[in-house]
Amino acid sequence: MGVTANKRSSMAFFSDPRDHYCHRVRIVLAEKGVTVDVINVEPGDHPQELAENNPYNSVPTLLDRDLVLYESSIMMEYLDERFPHPPLLPVYPVARANSRLLMYRVQRDWCRLVDVIVDPKSSSAEVTRARKELRESLIGVAPVFAEMPFFMSEEFSLVDCCIAPILWRLPELGVELPKQAKPLLDYMERIFQREGFIASLSAAERDMKAN
Repeated sequence: MGVTANKRSSMAFFSDPRDHYCHRVRIVLAEKGVTVDVINVEPGDHPQELAENNPYNSVPTLLDRDLVLYESSIMMEYLDERFPHPPLLPVYPVARANSRLLMYRVQRDWCRLVDVIVDPKSSSAEVTRARKELRESLIGVAPVFAEMPFFMSEEFSLVDCCIAPILWRLPELGVELPKQAKPLLDYMERIFQREGFIASLSAAERDMKAN
């Protein structure tokens, strides 16, 4: 089980430029202003260094000298602690626990549906069901986005970092939101205009919006 990274002089992030889990980590890196080597990894073409450091040979993978991380939520919290300004999780334990619970709900309620839609192994019926469920879930929660500038918070947080990549991909996922979801549409406009979000985008992700 022990895996030791080849020590680097700089932080490296192995990232699929189209993957929403990789994107969420890139948002954190951009919001923190972290100097990092982003290494684009295409499916089926993984560099040897990735296989040497990650036993699953998967992305996202973060290398920070002799530390190797290969789970996006762990990476995000590590980066928030390693680079504490600006903070992306609340200071107090109860508020932090609530933020972690929201991240879990995003994973369980939305990310799993995105994963079904983008999985080439999913059947047409599975994709249709997932697309419908995601759309209805987002419409149902839209009023919540009218209450605060960010998701259930006055400050931009790791929860927003998890949500934003999904919302950016809605056109590519075949999910169109109606006008009645205006609070969510307004939230999307605010998030997509953030400097950190813009800086986080890969060329492939910019093309998603263009198309």
